[in-house]
Amino acid sequence: MGMSIGEITRGITLIFDGELFEVVEFEHVKLGRGGAFVRAKMRNLRSGQVITKTLKDSDNLEAAYLDTRVLQYLYQAGGKYTFMDKATFEQHELSAEVVEPFRGYLLEGIDFTGLFYQDRMVKVMPPNFVDLKVIEAPPGTKGDTATGGQKPATLETGLVVKVPLFVTAGEVIRVDTRTGAYVERVS
Repeated sequence: MGMSIGEITRGITLIFDGELFEVVEFEHVKLGRGGAFVRAKMRNLRSGQVITKTLKDSDNLEAAYLDTRVLQYLYQAGGKYTFMDKATFEQHELSAEVVEPFRGYLLEGIDFTGLFYQDRMVKVMPPNFVDLKVIEAPPGTKGDTATGGQKPATLETGLVVKVPLFVTAGEVIRVDTRTGAYVERVS
């Protein structure tokens, strides 16, 4: 199904030149004379490459409809990350390049959302919040609390997050995967 450039928004998945792309950023431009166009930064979901294109209504754009499935992260071996479809128990592998943006949230057993196009997994999204154990956190210094001080803490996945001074090693904290920020102490 064809689509116009007016329907382009951030996060939409479309087929352009026979490839599957996700729109990362876009800007609608309307000139005084002539037609409007969209300057879009798009990520190729097959290769991960980000390109910038100028799209016009005359371009052959098609919306790509993706199925969503609940996947459970299982393990990492040989540079591949394995996820299992919780409904069919099928296993799907992703390369390190695709998983890189959320590698710090990969903990065995956590559920992710898998996006599939024509029964092929193209993208995985982490849950909005993940509970992770603090492995290392330097002690807070007396007097640092006047400005709501923060310190770096290393989590069980290797992720380093800024946390309040009262957080210590061994505690479990909740992290927002969209921003990478500390949310609250769980235990």
